[in-house]
Amino acid sequence: MPQSIQFGLDRLLAEPALRRPLAGRRIALLAHPASVTRDLKHSLDVLGALPDITLSAAFGPQHGLRGDKQDNMVESADYRDPLHGIPVFSLYGEVRRPSAAMMDSFDVLLVDLQDLGCRIYTFITTLRYVLEEAAKHGKSVWVLDRPNPAGRPVEGTTLQPGWESFVGAGALPMRHGLTMGELANWFVATLGLDVDCRVIPMQGWQPEAAPGYGWPLGERSWINPSPNAPNLSMARCYAGTVMLEGTTLSEGRGTTRPLEIFGAPDLDARALIAEMRTLAPEWLRGCVLRDCWFEPTFHKHAGRLCNGVQIHVEAPEHYAHHAFR
Repeated sequence: MPQSIQFGLDRLLAEPALRRPLAGRRIALLAHPASVTRDLKHSLDVLGALPDITLSAAFGPQHGLRGDKQDNMVESADYRDPLHGIPVFSLYGEVRRPSAAMMDSFDVLLVDLQDLGCRIYTFITTLRYVLEEAAKHGKSVWVLDRPNPAGRPVEGTTLQPGWESFVGAGALPMRHGLTMGELANWFVATLGLDVDCRVIPMQGWQPEAAPGYGWPLGERSWINPSPNAPNLSMARCYAGTVMLEGTTLSEGRGTTRPLEIFGAPDLDARALIAEMRTLAPEWLRGCVLRDCWFEPTFHKHAGRLCNGVQIHVEAPEHYAHHAFR
């Protein structure tokens, strides 16, 4: 991939003309640990250093602005940023939607969130909620676009009407193939929102380019958008392995390869893999399955030896992007 990709944040920083409409307005930022520039500076810091940007607040999604909540479904509290002196509001604490008081703290909300390309990943629900509240309160939302690391494949059933929740923001398939900016436009259109929503698009993103197929491997460092999303392999596996959260199988939380491995103390992994190959070999194309052993340090089966399966989707000899399901 050519060394030319620019994320939405990069463009906002590099092009003063894009920032001109923000002059004199109070700016808030919705971000997490992966909201960084090419040289790994956090968007809160680089935006706060610009003389034409007035930061008035920040927001954190699930796991927090700092990404410090390691386990799943652990809420974060509000606090005041010690460097910038602005309030940091949690959208995964006492509220899931920003309150009226939170909305009153800004004029324009910049959304700089790295997503994983899966309907269940809660950052897209938070995006929907802030768009809806912005429509109610007459605020603007700008989405600084980032890649969908799972690429463009669309897969899985579509969420049925009436089943929307914090892990199901709308009638999307499990792997939706969209970026956060595209999702913002989709929410505005499908929900009929009367809101000033702008997307700062990327330049140079090539989702069909090997070997990243969505993520610019070799050009951008991977930063965990949430604590259990440590690498691109996890992002590729997540749409399938996340469904194991509702079972007695460990999905690998509490290990160094969360959501790439799964297992349980009483599982015969080799027998399982053999049965999978017999029942549905076409479902196993595009990856390599390997039996393994692990002992989670927290979450399901913590401290117990588990036999399990690792899904290998990293090396080109193990991963075929368009075959993997």
